[in-house]
Amino acid sequence: MSTLTPNDQRALDAAYQQAIKSRDEGGIPIGSALIDAHGNIVAVGHNERVQSGDSTAHAETVCIRHAGRRRDWHTLTLASTLSPCAMCTGTAILHKIPRVVIGEHETFLGREDWMQQEGVEIVLANDPRCVGLMKTFIAEHPELWNEDIGIPPES
Repeated sequence: MSTLTPNDQRALDAAYQQAIKSRDEGGIPIGSALIDAHGNIVAVGHNERVQSGDSTAHAETVCIRHAGRRRDWHTLTLASTLSPCAMCTGTAILHKIPRVVIGEHETFLGREDWMQQEGVEIVLANDPRCVGLMKTFIAEHPELWNEDIGIPPES
C-alpha cells in the first residue's frame, strides 16, 4: 500500500462529495473521481443504482463512463470512497488504470486482492468520513445495501 499524496486527497475529497450527492438523492453513498498525473479532476461519478434502476451503475463505473473515450487511462488515478467491488475492479483493470485510492475498506472489502495481482498500486486512506458515511447508511438501510452488494433477502 502506498502513501496518500495531496492530489490523492483532492481526488478523494471529490469522490466524497459525490458520495454525499448520492446519499442526498436517496441512493447508495459511494463516490468516485478520476485524476490525471497533474492532479486535474478528469471525471466524477456516484452510485446511481437506486436513482436509475441500473444495477451496474456503481460509482466507479459511472465515473469511468463520464470520462468518455480516452487513450490515457494508463496514466490516471481512480479514487473511490469504498473498496471497489469485483465489477468496478474489473472495469479499472480493463482500462489499465494503474493506481486506485480507496477511502475505506472497513465496511466492505472489495477485490483489492485482484487489483494487487494485476499490479495496480493501491492507496488506502482509512478516511473516517468515508467509514462514518457507510456505517450510518448500512445501519439505516441494510436491505438496500444488501441488494447493492448482491446478498439475497432472507426468506
